[in-house]
Amino acid sequence: MNILLWVLQAMLALQAFAGGAYKIFKFDEIAQMPVMGALPRSGWGAVGVIEMVCAVLLIVPAATKWMPVLTPVAAAVLVLESLALAGLYGRHSLQMSASNPLVYVIVGAALAAIVAYGRYALLPKV
Repeated sequence: MNILLWVLQAMLALQAFAGGAYKIFKFDEIAQMPVMGALPRSGWGAVGVIEMVCAVLLIVPAATKWMPVLTPVAAAVLVLESLALAGLYGRHSLQMSASNPLVYVIVGAALAAIVAYGRYALLPKV
């Protein structure tokens, strides 16, 4: 179970870091997509920063065993953020197409929920 969680954490961290960096540094490209007009540039920047911080917190605390409770918290934050984005994308369109990342964020939320639950269940009980 631990190996599966590490693989999921690594995949989720890479996805969150890349997505966050894209939202921050490539806003001009994503602003052309119709669904992205729902938030201003500062809103997408804040979402990007949250994703990048959570990506770091998915790996570092669990790997260093320093405050490992931050790993399931970061995963839970990604779940909430992904569900909020799914609501935003779903409000725009429920059509399954390449221009609507609804399925992408729902799968990301499910993976983050698995990591959050798995890491929380594996925390040492004091």
